[in-house]
Amino acid sequence: SLRQRVRSYFQPESRLAPKTAAQMRVVDELEWIVVSSAAEALVLECNLIKEYNPKYNILLRDDKHYPYLCLTMREEYPRLIMVRSVKNDGNRYFGPYVSSGAMKLTQKLLSDIFPLRSCSNQSFSRKHRPCLNFHIGRCLAPCTGKVDREKYREMCEQVALFLEGKS
Repeated sequence: SLRQRVRSYFQPESRLAPKTAAQMRVVDELEWIVVSSAAEALVLECNLIKEYNPKYNILLRDDKHYPYLCLTMREEYPRLIMVRSVKNDGNRYFGPYVSSGAMKLTQKLLSDIFPLRSCSNQSFSRKHRPCLNFHIGRCLAPCTGKVDREKYREMCEQVALFLEGKS
């Protein structure tokens, strides 16, 4: 119960744990964000902790990082991959996803709709003929030059819009 949890902080200082008492001496306002589920609250809390690194927060020892989908925009022909950390590297990140299963389902749906390449950079650079995904309509075979770079980039922007909920 959030109400009980918040109320427990507003007690006489003598009844509080030393850490909580020290924290309450510097509190000057209380703010809350309404979310639709406990899972969403957990993800939001994790992201806010990572963003603000609050002094009085507990350390999360399990080092769990939620999965994200990364559209590798820094590559000449981007692909959609799963990552566990967001970097400021020019790629586009979408998430976090509460479960890797939900993220993989999203990734599969996107591969059914948008024919992005799925091969690694190493195998991409060694291709001389289209892969099986090209023959079943799930890849445009950029490794063999069968698609214009600008057309492929345009499709990547459509993927980004879809993941942002704008398409």
